[in-house]
Amino acid sequence: MSETTAAAETAAPHRYTAALAAEIEARWQDFWEEQGTYEAPNPVGDLAGDRETVARPKRFIMDMFPYPSGAGLHVGHPLGYIATDVAARHLRMTGHNVLHTLGFDAFGLPAEQYAVQTGTHPRISTEANIENMRAQLRRLGLGHDRRRSFATIEPDYYRWTQWIFLQIFNSWYDEEAGRARPIAELAERFESGTRPTPDGRPWSELSETERADVLGGYRLAYASDAPVNWCPGLGTVLANEEVTAEGRSERGNFPVFKAKLRQWNMRITAYAERLLEDLDTLDWPEAIKLQQRNWIGRSEGARVEFPVEGAAGATERITVFTTRQDTLFGATYMVLAPEHGLVDRIVPGAWPEGTREAWTGGHATPAEAVSAYRKQAAAKSDVERQAEAGEDREKTGVFTGAWAVNPANGERIPVFVADYVLMGYGTGAVMAVPAHDSRDFAFARAFELPMRCVVEPTDGRGTDPAGWDDAFASHDARIVNSTGGGVTLDGLGVAEAKARMSQWLAERGIGEGTVNYRLRDWLFSRQRYWGEPFPIVYDEDGVAHALPESMLPLELPEVEDYSPRTFDPDDADTEPETPLSRNQDWVNVTLDLGDGRGPRRFRRETNTMPNWAGSCWYELRYLDPDNSEKLVDPEIERYWMGPREGMPTGGVDLYVGGAEHAVLHLLYARFWSKVLYDLGHISSAEPFHKLFNQGMIQAYVYRDARGIAVPAAEVTERDGAYWYHGEKVSRTLGKMGKSLKNAVTPDEICAEYGADTLRLYEMAMGPLDVSRPWDTRAVVGQYRLLQRLWRNVVDEATGEVTVVDAEPDEETLRAVHKAVDGVRKDMENLRFNTAIAKITELNNHATRLREVPRSVAEHLVLLIAPLAPHVGEELWHRLGHTGSVVYAPFPVADPRYVVDETVTCVVQVRGKVRARLEVSPDISDADLEARALAEPAIVAALGGADLRKVIVRAPKLVNVVPA
Repeated sequence: MSETTAAAETAAPHRYTAALAAEIEARWQDFWEEQGTYEAPNPVGDLAGDRETVARPKRFIMDMFPYPSGAGLHVGHPLGYIATDVAARHLRMTGHNVLHTLGFDAFGLPAEQYAVQTGTHPRISTEANIENMRAQLRRLGLGHDRRRSFATIEPDYYRWTQWIFLQIFNSWYDEEAGRARPIAELAERFESGTRPTPDGRPWSELSETERADVLGGYRLAYASDAPVNWCPGLGTVLANEEVTAEGRSERGNFPVFKAKLRQWNMRITAYAERLLEDLDTLDWPEAIKLQQRNWIGRSEGARVEFPVEGAAGATERITVFTTRQDTLFGATYMVLAPEHGLVDRIVPGAWPEGTREAWTGGHATPAEAVSAYRKQAAAKSDVERQAEAGEDREKTGVFTGAWAVNPANGERIPVFVADYVLMGYGTGAVMAVPAHDSRDFAFARAFELPMRCVVEPTDGRGTDPAGWDDAFASHDARIVNSTGGGVTLDGLGVAEAKARMSQWLAERGIGEGTVNYRLRDWLFSRQRYWGEPFPIVYDEDGVAHALPESMLPLELPEVEDYSPRTFDPDDADTEPETPLSRNQDWVNVTLDLGDGRGPRRFRRETNTMPNWAGSCWYELRYLDPDNSEKLVDPEIERYWMGPREGMPTGGVDLYVGGAEHAVLHLLYARFWSKVLYDLGHISSAEPFHKLFNQGMIQAYVYRDARGIAVPAAEVTERDGAYWYHGEKVSRTLGKMGKSLKNAVTPDEICAEYGADTLRLYEMAMGPLDVSRPWDTRAVVGQYRLLQRLWRNVVDEATGEVTVVDAEPDEETLRAVHKAVDGVRKDMENLRFNTAIAKITELNNHATRLREVPRSVAEHLVLLIAPLAPHVGEELWHRLGHTGSVVYAPFPVADPRYVVDETVTCVVQVRGKVRARLEVSPDISDADLEARALAEPAIVAALGGADLRKVIVRAPKLVNVVPA
């Protein structure tokens, strides 16, 4: 401490300093916790409270689930948490029963990787991280109902995650009813004969395994051989988001291959249309809605079946989905995705006579050519393949040796495999119409395939595509050259031709008009240890059985080695070995499932659920966290999340988090909610009614000549350049993080200024939904605001309250009520930066007063309390109040003082300002015109000229236009 600072503190021992802030903040945090200040009562159950509070309007405020990182928080992490806390505090002060809490999404790869590296059990490291994060968040004064907090790794929590999985597993989607129903009802239909089995055989003639296979084709959770991202170097399957655009693992940078493995899936595709439709009921940013609509990818077109002659002469069919069924006559070849299951069945043993050399890839047989090409394609991610398909790059592929028949004209066309076709869209097969599709056009050019124009161009190029260049343009005027299969579309417009072709296909049983979705079923397996075990066992025939509810939770067993088995990173022909599979005593068990068949031997599922599982339903656990009998009490769920006016599908009132979860988490959570809604477990068909995406706090990254980040705190600025220990470094704006050596912890700022200052600075940096750069030097501005506020109430020398019991003058009353009016509106719309600006202006006004009236001080304290709750609580009590400021009524503006006494009206002549008038805000157009025309400066400017017109915009503008 400098001598100057020491002297100042001696002269003003009661000044608001970091030390005083720390004492005040710790004291009030303890008080709030002891008093249960933030405990929101439920209408019934263990957390039921007084009826008066429950009778208030309710608000459920949520943050997106945080993951408890070992690195702890940096100042960018709490941005959203502080914002929701401010919103929740304001709502409590405006008479609402507010539920606001925070749990932890604690399963996942980071803890498992740490366990692999250190030998520390993931639970131990995760629980330590949670405690550290809880302490950091508590220090910020966040008003969470701690009774409702939990972590997804707690068996009492994931018991219900497993229970929900079983509800989904034991359900199917009834297209006729438009909702999920118990799978037992479907089995009853098969048994009674009211619904035929897929192959027509009576249900009674099917074996148990065959029945299981039939029902598996309908279950909303099912196991199947699915194409996955297999990373031998990590020994596990990766989600798409864990794979870089270069087709390598985000962690470790290992190559990733496409492989088929037995995996659990969720049939989210059954809900595609409802997921689209219900977006219209949600108060979400349009950009997020658009991302979900694009991800679901609804498109109307037709399903068309192409007969194929396979290797043994058996007839196979390639089913394609196309949005341009009107161009079917122009299909001159077909393409299958390398992963398509039909490829192996149609590849002949030898190349057909006359096969062009360019089609074979230089291989002796079709099987060799396809196998080699598949390996090449497997080394690319879907993102990379999509990028190549959409760019002007050379197209690759290989002939399968098989030929299909175009059903429209009977023409034989070759079938290729090419990586520009993905299994993730449509059927993984396309009818290639090179004259009317840019990718097909480029492929046809590369492989010398024929092109046939069947839609007349609009640019005068004619109908011979041979002379077209690669600057391809589709044509949609009218159909030409379509005869040959019993139907003609010549002369029709595109829309009419599509409808005619769909009808023709349906009449002949070779297709039909249909709707397709880009959305794929959700891959739900991970070859991990640190995740929820599946409540599934397999009998000796490999049939999957659900564990009875009495056996839940199925807890994670202990294993000695958490590491997945790793392989040669370049060896795609390997399969994962899961850590759970090493505990044979847990895997192989004798169980009585209560099905009347007694104890039997079973094998447990050794995959675990993905990290998304626990966050698909956590909003429901917040409502009723101690319920051991039900997922959630129906009355409690209806109270907090049920449908109401303006919220037809129900949900959380405000959900705040990053835009990076636009698709995956939000889409998955919506799917689970709809299944639970269909089955009658909840009343809300949507989990989150209002969504707000906060921006990101960024930080400057400083790099040396090698491009390596250097500690930002040790960089100095000199002559417009940046220096690190005498070396010039570059500066760019980027993320904040430990690896970039630019992280600032909230603990540092709290120690230097106090938590309330940190809260104010983060809220004042700019609009909440906009990213903004962190600047530690600017934090002091909000610190000074609190110091000035403190001085307006407390004498720094004596610690005595200095306010006076006098009425404010009219100017002060107007300043107070304008601030109240503005801050109220800003709080309601999450405009916290402008609210702070208005509070600062009022505080500055109070600072200029000789004495601060008590009512002015109290208004200031109430206005700032949601933003700086510790100072707010301390000053509220120092002003003589015994109740907590948390529930003190938020001020309401007196309209008499909100409207200005006068406003300035600009008067223009010929567009130039000639006078300014002070007028009443409610002056009429006629009176304002009369005042303006009588103003001497305006009379002089007109010089007796006649008037052509006078434009009046009371009370702020008059524009006089002379003749």
